[in-house]
Amino acid sequence: MEHIFTGKIKEILNKKFKKKSDEIISKSELLQYINFKTKSANKSSKAKSSFANLYAIYILIEDYINNGFLKKDNYSKYAGAEFSRLFARQRELPFGEKLQNHALKNRVNSEFQKYFPNSNYIPILRNLETNRYWINENLLKVVIKKQTYNLAESIIEIIDGYIKTKKDSFERFISSCLELQQLRKTETNKVHEFIIGLLKPNVDTRLFEIVSYSILKAYYKDQKIYWGFDKTSIKEDYLKLYKTGRTNANDGGIDFVMKPLGRFFQVTESLDVKKYFLDIDKLEHYPISFVIKTELTEKEIISLLKKNAEKLYSVKNVVDRYMASIEEVINLSKLNSIFESEFKKGCLNEILDEIVRQCKVEFNYDDAGNNG
Repeated sequence: MEHIFTGKIKEILNKKFKKKSDEIISKSELLQYINFKTKSANKSSKAKSSFANLYAIYILIEDYINNGFLKKDNYSKYAGAEFSRLFARQRELPFGEKLQNHALKNRVNSEFQKYFPNSNYIPILRNLETNRYWINENLLKVVIKKQTYNLAESIIEIIDGYIKTKKDSFERFISSCLELQQLRKTETNKVHEFIIGLLKPNVDTRLFEIVSYSILKAYYKDQKIYWGFDKTSIKEDYLKLYKTGRTNANDGGIDFVMKPLGRFFQVTESLDVKKYFLDIDKLEHYPISFVIKTELTEKEIISLLKKNAEKLYSVKNVVDRYMASIEEVINLSKLNSIFESEFKKGCLNEILDEIVRQCKVEFNYDDAGNNG
């Protein structure tokens, strides 16, 4: 598969392997996998990124290099990298602060096997008893005419290039937001179209979480309830939505929290019923609303989740209890409808300001326009 960033991959390989680079790509399943995972590099910042899986590969190859195995031929005797150290290193990388452990545990291997079902290898090896990890050295090496080429350094350079390209893309995105803030009085339609463009299935997950929060925060703030601890002390309160932290946080399934109702919201792009039920289990079946990056209707979402739950659990009471814990599903259609209603109420600038504020926090963007 060829895409714009493929040119950068070839440039890096040509620099090191010269005329052998095309043959190396054709023989390396790992390079082909990385090529696929970097296809969003030169798209807009709205395109979905692949940091988790790439970083899992990156930190293991980095460990391989740092321990001198480019020159030593005894990697098979290496005790392996400790999970805790790998996990900490992953979070030091750009955009990696809140990544979870799924890629290291299984996600990379399972996805790799989907692309290369006949491969003899998987990228990540691990010992469950010791919690130690290795990159599969067989995938790092390519043999051409009895000469072995090690791809470790080139893969690090390729992923570094992807990181830089995505960072530049996010910086341009925030700059566009800032420009729209200056033009919003005269360019209302541009601002409107810009935000609508962020409510798409292929939008980056981080941006989707930020935009959905900004829209829902504006939506709920005008809704009020009356409550109190006894009949004589009833008070009026407006609903307020809070973001619990940065996106992709390992926060037990809570992305937004609403006061004073105590509602929980989880943002997701997955329709894997196991993930939904895991979030529900973490909260001990406390009702939770799901904000889902999908064009499926609410009815289709609920039907799909229930159908898959019935396959997973044979007991009706168990399925019903899980399904009852889903308080609401908010899909792209509902978000678009809410946004349009807020737009008509004159909340466009408020939503844009919140997007800018959250993006600055998320991407470490300071007022001087630098990504730290």
